[in-house]
Amino acid sequence: MDYKLSVITVNYNDKNGLQKTIESVKQQSWQNFEFIVIDGGSTDGSKEIVDQYKNLFAYFISEPDNGVYNAMNKGIKQAKGEYLIFLNSGDILNSGTTLLEIEPYLNGKKDILYGDANYQEKAGDVLRTYPDKLTFGFFLEHNLSHQAAFIKRKLFDDIFFYNENYKIASDWEFFIYAICNRNVSYEHIDLVICKYDTSGISSLTDNHKLMHRERIQTIERFFPSFVDDYKGLS
Repeated sequence: MDYKLSVITVNYNDKNGLQKTIESVKQQSWQNFEFIVIDGGSTDGSKEIVDQYKNLFAYFISEPDNGVYNAMNKGIKQAKGEYLIFLNSGDILNSGTTLLEIEPYLNGKKDILYGDANYQEKAGDVLRTYPDKLTFGFFLEHNLSHQAAFIKRKLFDDIFFYNENYKIASDWEFFIYAICNRNVSYEHIDLVICKYDTSGISSLTDNHKLMHRERIQTIERFFPSFVDDYKGLS
């Protein structure tokens, strides 16, 4: 069966977040997509959660992996949809009609579609809206939410899969290279796609330091003339 969309969820020892994400996907009014779950060999009961919903999944595996981007790449390789969205454990779609509203845009005309995101932070919800035009300057300071982005599956074959040497910035590397170097087509959709729970992120300061180190490596590799510009911002 040909699918317009593959929904990919990566999980490791987050059974509560996994169930929340699965329920969000299950409740979608439009269901012409495949659902893939990649688990990193969880020991917290995540497998039992998956067993409760096993009829929903086109593909499920639970085995040790080499980090989140290795797991995401496993999902990409299994995906048969024209577009992919990554909703990892704890991420949920904004409403039960989100995919129904996005479906008309999944027509193959654009390489990347992206909407807005509701970040659920400790101090309260923060709506992240994104510009219609994506520039190099935008990516120097920001990133798209992969939970709110629909990416053509073939782009990963044409460009590259996620960099498994990175811990945080591989999705940023993919977006900045695809859009600012390869000039792939894209479209901003004026729709809140997801709710992203940030409360579980630990050691935020250390994460930011690592993110900047990884981003500098990407700019040194693909955009060496702009290394000083980025360092001046960070």
